[in-house]
Amino acid sequence: GSAGLGIILKKKNYLFVDGRYTIQAKQQSENNFKIIEIHKFLPGKIIKNLKLGFDPNLFTKKQLNRYFSNSISLKEININLIDKIYKTKITKKKNFYSLSDKVSGENFNSKILKLRNIIKIKKADYLFISAPENVAWVLNIRGFDNPNSPIPNCRLIIGKNKNLFLISKQNKLINIIKEKKIQKNQIIEPNNFNILIKNLKGDKFIIDEQTCSVLNENIISSKFNIIDKEDPCYQLKAIKNSSEIKNMIKAHIIDGVALTKFIFWIKNINKKKITE
Repeated sequence: GSAGLGIILKKKNYLFVDGRYTIQAKQQSENNFKIIEIHKFLPGKIIKNLKLGFDPNLFTKKQLNRYFSNSISLKEININLIDKIYKTKITKKKNFYSLSDKVSGENFNSKILKLRNIIKIKKADYLFISAPENVAWVLNIRGFDNPNSPIPNCRLIIGKNKNLFLISKQNKLINIIKEKKIQKNQIIEPNNFNILIKNLKGDKFIIDEQTCSVLNENIISSKFNIIDKEDPCYQLKAIKNSSEIKNMIKAHIIDGVALTKFIFWIKNINKKKITE
C-alpha cells in the first residue's frame, strides 16, 4: 500500500489504513495488529493518556496534530527503531535524470527566478522545498527512488539571491552534475542538513507545513524565524503551460485505454475471485 500508520504499544498494536487497504491489511498483518479505518477513527480517539515515541524525520507537526491533537504525550526518538531490527536489501540506486525543456515547457532557471521573486516579495531569505515532487518540478528532474513513480528523493533550499542547495545523496546526481544543472559544492548529504542551516546567513525562512518533517522544522527554527508555511511551488505548478497541457492529454488517452482494457479483463476474461 501507499498509506498507513502503525502504532505499537506494550500490549496492543494498531494499524490505521484507509478504505483501499482494509482487506489487504487484515491478510498481511494476520492477528498482530488491530485494523482501523483512519477516516472513521483518528488515532487520538482511541489512544489516550500515553507517552508515544515517534521518528521526527517521518512526520510533520501538522500530521501529528491531526492524528493526536492533545490526547497523548509525544516523544521524539531520533534513531528509527524499525531500522534497528529490519535491514532492507541494499540495491544500487539509479541516477536522477533531466526532462527536456520541450517536455517541461519551461526551463528550470525560469522557475527558480519566479521563486526568488516570491521569496523577496514575502521578505524572506530562503525557501525550503521539502516535497520531492516539488523539487522535481522546479529542477525538471526525475528519479527511480520509488518503484512505481519517478519522484526523486531529495530536498531543495533556494536563497533570495544566488544560494541554491540540493539535499540528496551525491552518487545519484552524476547526470545532473554533468549537465551543470547543479555544482558539487551545492550538494548536501541529508545527514549534514543541520550543518548547512547553521552556516547559512539571514533571518527568515519559508517552509511547507504539509511535508517539512518535525526534525527539519526544528533544525531550521533553531536559527531562523519561519514566516510562512506554504510552499509557493504548489500554486505555480498548478497553472499548466501549453507543453504540459498537450502531454496531459496524451497521458489521459494512454491511461483511458489501459483502464478500458483492465475493466474488460475483469468482466470478460478473468475467472478468479478477486478482492480489492
